[in-house]
Amino acid sequence: MQKVIFILHIPPPIHGSAIVGKIIKDSTLINNSIQSKYINLGTSRSLEVIGKKPFQKIGVYLKIVCQTLIQLMFFKPDLIYIALTAKGKAFYKDAFIALLAKVSGKKIVYHLHNRSMAERQHKWLDVTLCNMIFKNTNVILLSKYLYLEIKKYVPIRHVHICPNGIPQLLDTVAKRKKVSSNDVQVLFLSNLMLAKGVFVLLDALEILKKRQLAFHCTFIGGESDISEELFQAKVMELGLSDYVQYAGKKYGEEKHNAFSTADIFVLPTLNETFGLVNLEAMQYSLPVISTLEGGIPDVVKDGETGFLVDKNDRQDLADKLEMLIKNHELRIQMGQLGRKHYEEYFTLEIFEQRFLEIINKILLKSNLNA
Repeated sequence: MQKVIFILHIPPPIHGSAIVGKIIKDSTLINNSIQSKYINLGTSRSLEVIGKKPFQKIGVYLKIVCQTLIQLMFFKPDLIYIALTAKGKAFYKDAFIALLAKVSGKKIVYHLHNRSMAERQHKWLDVTLCNMIFKNTNVILLSKYLYLEIKKYVPIRHVHICPNGIPQLLDTVAKRKKVSSNDVQVLFLSNLMLAKGVFVLLDALEILKKRQLAFHCTFIGGESDISEELFQAKVMELGLSDYVQYAGKKYGEEKHNAFSTADIFVLPTLNETFGLVNLEAMQYSLPVISTLEGGIPDVVKDGETGFLVDKNDRQDLADKLEMLIKNHELRIQMGQLGRKHYEEYFTLEIFEQRFLEIINKILLKSNLNA
């Protein structure tokens, strides 16, 4: 059985890369097929401390470096998998881990869960690092639309496409619940971040209010660069107190109830690689409104399972919301098509199979070249 070191993010905190990291770590299929060791690449244990507590993080990071060196020396892997962070200062800490892996001479595959490589192409240090870490490596992308991010460094023959997947809920669990209200229920579920389009959505909701539409929008997610106080101040400023509710973080049964009582799901994100939460909404047969960002067009089929709008386009977002608010049949039709699209391409089982096939393909190629 061949050996693979997985250097990846594992919750907490909960974000896209960490969710996928946990799926890989917990996968019976993957771990029964290869001999695995896992190293948690995360240095923050909650979203609130990201970018804070530098001294504490230095200690955690040094531990990660030591774990990596020990596993490289004694586990002697055939392949090193790294969930490389492309965004912000975290890129540099991950790049150092990648360089350690490169020194070992082992085959390397990077799994990119976020974007920013394109933004680094005008910085000489970043370009130098990228040329070093990506040379003679394989890369897993979540969508074909993301290849432009790394085209400068990685030939297409070394790129593998592996969309994310999430566990499939039983039909009885995912069944929708009827809310005793005439208002159409709109749901936003993500962290309160400017990059998730929170204020863009609020501006669109103000437009809907002026059009005298009957709706209610619930925002669910943890505070981030938008605090609850700042959020509520914006709601008051726009006169949306009777239309908008911030419900904080929700997990388990509360999160299930939020999805099952919603009529429309909306994520007008400004910076996204894939958008796992859109898949969650599709499980509940919800029509999804999101943006033409990253790999989202692979998930949300514009005009079929929902609508895609340009980033920051409040007017178009309001128009698409209005279409769904006014048309019950369209909501049901798009929601059902979304559920079918999820079942055909984005279940956890499909992800695990696809991911393992990629890992085995890279290992086989490595053996042939040995």
